Amino acid sequence: MRKRVIIPALIAVVLSALAFPAWAQTESEERNFREIKLLIFDESFAEALARLDAFLKSEPSESFLVPALYYRAKCLEKIGGREEEALRGYQKYLGRGDRNKSLSSDAEASIIDLSMKLYEKGDRSFLPEIEDRLTHPEKDVRYFAALRLSSLKEKKAAAKSAPVLKKMLAEEKDAELLDRAKIALLRVEPEALAAVPDRHTERSGERRARFLHIQILDLGTNKAELSLNLPIGLADLALAAISQDDKDLMMEKGYDISRIVKDLKSTGTILEIKDEKEGKIIKVWID
Repeated sequence: MRKRVIIPALIAVVLSALAFPAWAQTESEERNFREIKLLIFDESFAEALARLDAFLKSEPSESFLVPALYYRAKCLEKIGGREEEALRGYQKYLGRGDRNKSLSSDAEASIIDLSMKLYEKGDRSFLPEIEDRLTHPEKDVRYFAALRLSSLKEKKAAAKSAPVLKKMLAEEKDAELLDRAKIALLRVEPEALAAVPDRHTERSGERRARFLHIQILDLGTNKAELSLNLPIGLADLALAAISQDDKDLMMEKGYDISRIVKDLKSTGTILEIKDEKEGKIIKVWID
């Protein structure tokens, strides 16, 4: 009796396989997945998300399942308003150990961006997602985490980016990355930036560039609390990094920062700003 039950069952399995062989299933998955990626390319993220949910429920093969998890998180990120769900989606994707370096690096960067958004909305629990990536094995992820962390208004948290930024300045060769690292370090540890040599100038043997000098003195003792010297090109980058809101605020206090730097370039005179309340005097000049 047992044998009679098993044989028909085996026949059913064989017939099922013949009716829908593995290659046909793979071909169907590939076609379906290609259509989903076209929707994403066309920025039809809501429709692509619905298709991805249905696709994942069909239990696709591993080769399609893993990238589908990435694209689902990407759709959630692009739709907006579902930052935490998108972040968890990227974590799930990375947990599968995909070896696609491009997708994995993008997922790490998206986790950093999403964590920043959630942090700025008042949820500090996502700050470790950024801080933990300061020691990531991929340097691009470390760099991006440090650059984003440096922009935080919470100085203690922002300062954790300094070691990575200093390492960037010591080792990196890409000029754009170097400039971004300098701007970031200027925000979190300006005195450290003052000690960083200009490696590009040293290598090329160019003549000494013009510098922007900033001193903060104590009004009572007239002693410098901070002395910073920046290549004028970096000063322009720092100026460009100031948000329009901050520029407007300075304008309300009587300081047109763009005009000040322009005038200093042409005249080289020393600008002095006294802050009686703080007991400080700021001196700025170019030579």
